[in-house]
Amino acid sequence: MPLPLAEAGSEQIIKSIGGNPKTQAHLRNLGFIEGEKIYVVSSFNGNLIVQIKGSRVGIDRELAMKILV
Repeated sequence: MPLPLAEAGSEQIIKSIGGNPKTQAHLRNLGFIEGEKIYVVSSFNGNLIVQIKGSRVGIDRELAMKILV
């Protein structure tokens, strides 16, 4: 399922990263890598704050839809 559909307060595992190669590279540079655990801190209108690799990252809905958990 796309990341924005995950409940706030839940821990997920990234299954795949979609989008064009530039988008995939950007997400991987932020730490979004297949198999990595991700914690959804909060969600507002599909925009998310997540914790990954000990850092909090804010991403918009469009980008978050490319992350499947």
